[in-house]
Amino acid sequence: MVTDSSFYSGNREALKSRLDGDTVAVFFAGEIKDMSADTSYRFQPDRNFFYLTGITRADFVLVISSDETVIYAPAKDSYKERWSGKRLTHEQISGISGIDVSCVKDLELCEEDLLALAKSGNKIALDGSSIMKGPRKFKETITKQGRQPLDISPVMTELRLIKQPYELDCIREACKATEEALDEMKKLIRPGVSEYELATRLEYEMARRTSQIFAFETIVSCNTNVFYLHHAEPENCGEGVAREGSVIQVDCGARVGGYCADISRVYFVGEPEEGDRRMLLLDLIRQLRREAFSFIAPGKTFAELNSQMYDICKRWLDKQGLISDNLPNNVRDYYWHNTSHYLGLDVHDTGNRTRKFTGGECLAVEPGVYIPEWGIGFRIEDDVVVTPDGCELLSSGRDDPEGIIAR
Repeated sequence: MVTDSSFYSGNREALKSRLDGDTVAVFFAGEIKDMSADTSYRFQPDRNFFYLTGITRADFVLVISSDETVIYAPAKDSYKERWSGKRLTHEQISGISGIDVSCVKDLELCEEDLLALAKSGNKIALDGSSIMKGPRKFKETITKQGRQPLDISPVMTELRLIKQPYELDCIREACKATEEALDEMKKLIRPGVSEYELATRLEYEMARRTSQIFAFETIVSCNTNVFYLHHAEPENCGEGVAREGSVIQVDCGARVGGYCADISRVYFVGEPEEGDRRMLLLDLIRQLRREAFSFIAPGKTFAELNSQMYDICKRWLDKQGLISDNLPNNVRDYYWHNTSHYLGLDVHDTGNRTRKFTGGECLAVEPGVYIPEWGIGFRIEDDVVVTPDGCELLSSGRDDPEGIIAR
């Protein structure tokens, strides 16, 4: 999904409106990181830099003040491009970001300009949340000159937390592509299929609908591997091979326009028999999901949502004889992870987890229960946006047995 540059221009204007007149904010796209002597990791830009520019290339620097926006970019260089690929022209940068072409400058000018900025009387704001080297290096430089930069990251968190229509459309499209890929993957499920086969098909189907950069490492886990919540190394033997009666947990997400989907699905291999504990646990998870979607609304919190889930789960676990007031076990022995988290440019997106929900926030909702004594456990996850009076699904919300049982 492609947007015009007005989205990024609007984000910069929103930031400018929160800057004091004498404050200059500096953002770094980040640098390519070496994997070995002649190989690098796939580059992804700093999220706040991307939010303000739409640029996905390394080594860019963005400088924003109340009256000017300048972006520095690696210059066109035919020899370097021969080895590392095409670089963007100033016109292309302007077209993507909406920054006037006269304000696109070659990167070689950046260091001198930043040093001049450090000596100026302006306040300097840097992104304290960035994991890139640029902000840290520049902070060290100006600190030596007796300047203490401001941290702009809280402002960026507030801006990114409330999603605009374009952002919601991207997440919906990412969810749609993810679920279509899951439907294709499900066709392979049978006794004898491996985690590796399922994961590679799933990633192929997501990639051909969106891009090769997914929201996070795809998780496909069979049998007792479901007890490793981030089982991101799919196996093709042993517990990594499905058999009649297996549970298969899948957790995956495509990325569209930089925005993430985060969807978990569970599949049962073979027709359940009467009294099948997989179906018993499925009933609980579906109940938890219904209650979670009904509970989420402006004014509620993550902590309150978790508490609601624990209460329901405790009663169910007690009924199954798994916990009681006379046993040392508690709900968290079976309800291992939080019910929800923010979603956006990162799969666990930026945001204060203690604040009350506000309309426009996107959440991934994933109640999950894991029972080692039974040898089964799973979660089902969908994505929502908080609305003025509740929440709205961005993904399908499917959890019917017909879609879960692989016959």
